Amino acid sequence: MPELPEVEVVRRGLAAHLLDRKIAQVEVAHPRAVRRHGEGDADFVGRLIGRTVTGASRRGKYMWLELDGGADGPFVGGDAVLAHLGMSGQMLVAEAAVPDEKHLRIRFRFADDGPELRFVDQRTFGGMSVHALVPATGGGLLPGPIAHIARDPMDPLFDLDAAVAGIRRRRTELKRALLDQTVVSGIGNIYADEALWLARLHPLRPTAALTRAQGRTVLTAATEVMNAALGAGGTSFDALYVNVNGASGYFDRSLNAYGQEERPCRRCGTPIRRDPFMNRSSYTCPRCQPRPRRRRVNAGAR
Repeated sequence: MPELPEVEVVRRGLAAHLLDRKIAQVEVAHPRAVRRHGEGDADFVGRLIGRTVTGASRRGKYMWLELDGGADGPFVGGDAVLAHLGMSGQMLVAEAAVPDEKHLRIRFRFADDGPELRFVDQRTFGGMSVHALVPATGGGLLPGPIAHIARDPMDPLFDLDAAVAGIRRRRTELKRALLDQTVVSGIGNIYADEALWLARLHPLRPTAALTRAQGRTVLTAATEVMNAALGAGGTSFDALYVNVNGASGYFDRSLNAYGQEERPCRRCGTPIRRDPFMNRSSYTCPRCQPRPRRRRVNAGAR
């Protein structure tokens, strides 16, 4: 699933091509693409025609297009098109003359007859829906379904100390806490492994045993690695991870831990280890990231 850098690359592309453009026509080519819009595809289309895109926003791994109130009737506003990319969703900007993609699910045409916006999704795990913007837990206005999402490390208003405190309160394993989007958003499996490698911390380290300094170190490392990935256009392992022009990112060439099983650690030369984790995998250096020891329980305390 795309993580913060990949979503931010797409968001920037949408902001460059869609702002201040009025939606003239919307075609839903597959009903699963709007299944999260509870009122159905006709309502989805009806709420978008005549609306102008006023913003392209993101928090963590989620992005949305903000809308004005439309040309007719009183100004309403406060709506947004929330996009879930899922495992294979793509937001592509293309000229009308470009042939349709095989897995085209939703098409947006605009009043200026300029490039279209196409939502393409091979596996149909993603989708789009329209929601009111509401006050979010972490501050600001977000589409209702993601109002619980915390700020991410690249957000100017991100509170590092508050996030560290939230992780230490979770009483779980460190990597699980990093993936908890209600504590800190935007960090997924790839960048959690990369941040933990940079911080020399094992994914299974108990958060209750995490010092404040270690918490700051791993979140600073996450910010560092995601900024580097953003500069490389994100991490693309196949043709499904692309920006709005269809170009792939190349940060996969710079990964130190994720996907590097049996390759030598770039710090110490020890082969990278892969372990199962939450139906996925964790990649660590056994030497740089020693596994935490289990605490012994006294027989008399049982």
